Amino acid sequence: MAEKYRICLDIGGTKVLGAIFDGQGKIVHRLKKKTKSGGDSAENIEQVIVSVVGQMIGDSGIDLKNVSAIAAGAPGVIDQQKGIVLFSPNLPWRDYDIRTPVQSRFGVPFYIGNDVNVGVLGEYKYGAVRGYKNVVGFFVGTGMGGGLILNGELFTGNAFKAAEYGHMVLDPEGPLCNCGQRGCLEAFSSKQGMSAYIRQQVSRGRASMMADALDGSAFKSKALKKALEAGDAVSVEAVDRACHWLAVATGNMINVISPDAVVYGGGVIEAVGDIFLRKILAEVDRYCMPSIRSTVELKTAALGDDSVLYGALAMIPEEA
Repeated sequence: MAEKYRICLDIGGTKVLGAIFDGQGKIVHRLKKKTKSGGDSAENIEQVIVSVVGQMIGDSGIDLKNVSAIAAGAPGVIDQQKGIVLFSPNLPWRDYDIRTPVQSRFGVPFYIGNDVNVGVLGEYKYGAVRGYKNVVGFFVGTGMGGGLILNGELFTGNAFKAAEYGHMVLDPEGPLCNCGQRGCLEAFSSKQGMSAYIRQQVSRGRASMMADALDGSAFKSKALKKALEAGDAVSVEAVDRACHWLAVATGNMINVISPDAVVYGGGVIEAVGDIFLRKILAEVDRYCMPSIRSTVELKTAALGDDSVLYGALAMIPEEA
């Protein structure tokens, strides 16, 4: 009997990352293609997705009839049952049925979910929190995403909108968030939040290595790592502030959920996760009940850029 392969995708605002998994859950082929979501139509993004899948099949030499399913994570509110992207902040999709064209083109089932939910699922099934039953996930990137595993299942809430921890209001008089509220976790602790703080300090005349790194709305994580290693004072302050509010948010989630573990992922954590975890651990006990904190482990993600790919794999039913 021929081996069955599964194709998994991480669909982002600027790229589509694809991987082919063999029957043992190992990646046997990869491909990344850029998108230009700012100027691309919904159909053009769809064409990039189809192109990535088609090219991977061609380049790998795997017969399409041996591909059992395709799955993806993408930013936004996604109806996982129907395969419809209801809203995406970084892609030109509104109430967009992505499942039908992909399934029609390749003739195999297609599954899709919110990228951070899927990333946390990947860490739960294959990564840092494998074997735990209740997991809170914070993914620190340009924004702040969340994912929640309850009793061994991905919890998506009513209409697939759960786990938006990034918009937990921590200070009603705090900085303005892109969502329109003030003092959200995202406004403090994401790359956008840290960039806003650094930009503010530079505008007041303070010197910072990060002044030239603030291209557009947010810096690159590698630039932050370099600045922290050099002891850049403004960057250290921005990270201290980000970790303080992450510790507050973590403490709140520990009290509410009593999870087995909290996992931190995303591009910032991949670059400087050890620093973030150390600072969060130094503060988090102040913001949660000791009796609940004593049964929770705090960890950084293990799968890096591949967490969404492995989470997409985890979305595919075993029988597929």
